[in-house]
Amino acid sequence: MNTNQTIHVGFLGAGGIARAHAYALQSLKFYYAQVPVISFESVCSVTAAKRENFASSFGFNNAQTEEDFFQNEKINAVFILGPNNVHFRHLQQALAMPNVRFIYLEKPVCGSHDEEQLMWKMLENIHSEVIIQVGFQYLQTASVREALNFWKSGQLGKPIHFDLKYYHGDYLQKSYRDKRQTRLTPAPDGGAMADLGSHGISLLVAFLGEKLQLLHALQAGHFADVPADSDLFSLISLYEPESKAAGTLSASRISSGTGDLVALELYAEKGCLKYSSHHAEYFEYFLEETGQWVRQVVGSNYKPVSSFPSGHVPPGWLRSMVHAHYLFLTGDDKQTFVPDLKHGLAVQRLVRETACHLTNFRTIESEK
Repeated sequence: MNTNQTIHVGFLGAGGIARAHAYALQSLKFYYAQVPVISFESVCSVTAAKRENFASSFGFNNAQTEEDFFQNEKINAVFILGPNNVHFRHLQQALAMPNVRFIYLEKPVCGSHDEEQLMWKMLENIHSEVIIQVGFQYLQTASVREALNFWKSGQLGKPIHFDLKYYHGDYLQKSYRDKRQTRLTPAPDGGAMADLGSHGISLLVAFLGEKLQLLHALQAGHFADVPADSDLFSLISLYEPESKAAGTLSASRISSGTGDLVALELYAEKGCLKYSSHHAEYFEYFLEETGQWVRQVVGSNYKPVSSFPSGHVPPGWLRSMVHAHYLFLTGDDKQTFVPDLKHGLAVQRLVRETACHLTNFRTIESEK
């Protein structure tokens, strides 16, 4: 880690997720004793007023058009935070910038099968000095990090079956849907599985490996103002060929009363493991050998040790995002799972296959 290096940051996007990234970057110095100097160089958005307001609010030196942004030679770290359907193009353009050494790519990494194939080819030619990290911040939640390390210790044995849910209910409200029309595009560019389920797929790939196979998908939830090919709820069945474990993953925008829920259950030969974001301060496991449940309480377990705000504060979404940025810019945490571009593409394969299965499901339903 070279803390003397100045990171000249450029944002492609000025929406809600961009605000969260700005917060995380500005917060690094409060949590970690040694971090690079960060200069907020430029923010780019299609709408001039939006990028100018963002630049003014969060201390960026410039608010630029795409043309000017990609010609800005000061930028050495690009955050790709725009709509899903421009992620691939923005990655291509960021890689062509002469001084860029860091690229943070929000999920999904791309929006079509053609882009996915091109991205695999691109991966082979990316310079080794360029660090690409994909925005699966749930992997940096303290309890998830601890649960993943415990799972990989092998104490629970081989997996048998699993279930993962990522639910919220905001899209039940028409006013909410009206404000987020760009999120209602057809899968795999939009829909619940691409937007929410991709985080769940990322978690399952981290726990179970990149060979997960998708067997079936279905969807539910129908509103007159939502395209039929944009899934509001979708469920997929998955199979892991080496362990022969099977399970389900469901993603929902219309589950009333759930808040923002991520829930994982893994059942194995010697016990099981459970995590829920409703109780983010711990995960639980059961061992057949002892016949007992253990609640593993996790505080701020990040390395290097942070004393802000204190070691016993329960982890939250923004805290995991802060550490994701620290990991991205320094690489200074060898015990954590890093969602690189290869991981992002493994997730994208399953998101894309889900879209194909959902198309078949809708066709069968329409013919009844």
